Amino acid sequence: MINGDRLWNRLLELGTIGKQPSGGITRLSFTKEERAAKEKVASYMKEAGLAVYEDAVGNLIGRKEGKEKDAPAVLVGSHIDSVYNGGMFDGPLGVLAAVEVLQTMNERGVKTKHPIEVVAFTDEEGARFSYGMIGSRGMAGTLSEEELVHQDKHGISLAAAMEEAGLDPGKIGKAARRKGSVKAYVELHIEQGRVLEQANLPVGIVTGIAGLIWAKLTVKGKAEHAGATPMPIRRDPLVAAAQIIQVIEQEAKKTGTTVGTVGQMQVFPGGINIIPERVEFSLDLRDLDAAVRDSVFLSIIERAKQIGNERNVDVAVELLQKMPPVLCSELVQNAAKEACRQLGFDVFTLPSGASHDGVQLAGLCPIGMIFVRSKDGVSHSPEEWSSKEDCAAGANVLYHTVLSLAMTA
Repeated sequence: MINGDRLWNRLLELGTIGKQPSGGITRLSFTKEERAAKEKVASYMKEAGLAVYEDAVGNLIGRKEGKEKDAPAVLVGSHIDSVYNGGMFDGPLGVLAAVEVLQTMNERGVKTKHPIEVVAFTDEEGARFSYGMIGSRGMAGTLSEEELVHQDKHGISLAAAMEEAGLDPGKIGKAARRKGSVKAYVELHIEQGRVLEQANLPVGIVTGIAGLIWAKLTVKGKAEHAGATPMPIRRDPLVAAAQIIQVIEQEAKKTGTTVGTVGQMQVFPGGINIIPERVEFSLDLRDLDAAVRDSVFLSIIERAKQIGNERNVDVAVELLQKMPPVLCSELVQNAAKEACRQLGFDVFTLPSGASHDGVQLAGLCPIGMIFVRSKDGVSHSPEEWSSKEDCAAGANVLYHTVLSLAMTA
């Protein structure tokens, strides 16, 4: 149904914006790279015949009206911001496939009962401010001005970055959708894992999204001369941090379902001949069961404190973000399953270990996701790849899913 060549060419074209010498893509929120990407996607939306605008938190939206203008809208989309040195599919595939779906409908003269809106959400990744899903939080009405104090590595706050981008932080509440105004949200996304690849399938239907905890651990010791301080009397925070990181791996492995990751670390003052004074590192902890995840988190913190006492260093934990697991709705799953049957694809279901904007929208409307096979399961890397054929297959499943949701009462 959809134009696979057009979708692929747009993916490649958008993938040039923010491209690094390494081949990866860096498009952080409220930067010139993100603005250029928004302008490019807006041009695609207009070409598709959509009415285009940005809301109070910077979400880029393209709307196709329905036969019943006041009927609740079907939302479909993803994000176009990236992690540092990421790939070209994570987020953009969902946005561009959604644009392609609506352009195909308009070209075929398809009229739906419900309006359909493509949304490119602001700052899903959280790479710049270590606090993500700004756009979906804003649309769900759960983003507060107090949360805009998060700063990037240059000390620029979210609020300041928004102002620089021409947005008013005091008006973020205007982005909130009222209850009942949205029928459903559906997102096409690369899997970012190897389940579909191992099953030799191009497309899968997501059953639920794991809940995450983001935290920052700070270990403080005493900076001393590396050559003049005997080993037994050192208060080395880096050695303690290394032990705590091992605990994270051990505790996550115990459950069989939890995953724990340390993706950031800073050592101060950072001299080759200085015992560190302070070490800061991140913790990303996820599970589909909130109780299991929370139990693992508490065990990690308890053991971290014990290690701090044993090594005579101080251990502090700052909770950065906590999101509950979310089950995908039967409404969206059933529409996607029927779409797979119509197209001759196996109906295959799987959970999402990665978090997505749908987590924030679950209190607003039924949500669901469709996954596309990822080569070698690689994501958040220049090596991230999904084939042209798989992207088209996913977009076709998305087409029939959205059409079903937008046609029925």
